[in-house]
Amino acid sequence: MKLSLCNEVLRPLPLAAQCEAAARWGYRALEIAPFTLAEDPTTLSTADARQWRHTAHAHGLSVSSLHWLLVKPEGLSLVSDDASLRQRTLDLLRHLIDIAAACGARVLVHGSPHQRSPGPGQSLADALARFEDALATLAPHAASAGVVYCVEPLGRFETPVINTVAEAAALVDRIGSSALRTMLDVSAASHNETEPVHEVLRRYLASGHIAHVQLNDRNRRGPGQGDTDQRPVLQVLKDTAYAGWVAVEPFDYVPDGPACAETSARHVHDLWKSLT
Repeated sequence: MKLSLCNEVLRPLPLAAQCEAAARWGYRALEIAPFTLAEDPTTLSTADARQWRHTAHAHGLSVSSLHWLLVKPEGLSLVSDDASLRQRTLDLLRHLIDIAAACGARVLVHGSPHQRSPGPGQSLADALARFEDALATLAPHAASAGVVYCVEPLGRFETPVINTVAEAAALVDRIGSSALRTMLDVSAASHNETEPVHEVLRRYLASGHIAHVQLNDRNRRGPGQGDTDQRPVLQVLKDTAYAGWVAVEPFDYVPDGPACAETSARHVHDLWKSLT
């Protein structure tokens, strides 16, 4: 199992300190949220990204992936009727695809609920159509860069646009690009799916739709910090010889970020060792 840590858990430590801590706790990579390393991610350069890669490698880690792509700058949208705003948002995402390639990440996870949610008076159907068009526009650039762009199903309390893996898989199929896939976040799936999360994971791994997995509890804390049993999910990953990254992504850091990250890694590694 290739275990990665979403780096905002260790914010505001500098990247080198994040890498040192993550390596000490048994992680093999960081999943980087660009806003944690630049107040305005549009200012990031491929040279910056290559330095991230160098820093991670110096601590025996990789950069597995990028996520939280549109947190900053504020006010972005892929579904607005403002064409210039949509274009600025697409331009940033193209830039982040290049950043991912430069730092060695092979996956981008597109969550960003606010930037795909309908605006006042906008229908869900219109927002979904604009979101799909944006992903179709980005897919050729991702393919050229050699990265996989994953649309993330999110909780209905975050956005009404793409909530289940089935909805995300259908969108991926409609666009039909090998560079566009989906992923599974255990917490979101625990809220959204009507069948056990591990069964959803097994089905869409088998179909080739899922290219990334994030572990967390239904309560949005780290794996092992609530009632969500991670064992069936990990068993599916082992049974299917899943070769992608598995990222720990808590949202509620208890008792704090470093302790949450360390506890989560220990819990996941202990479960993995106990699987048959």
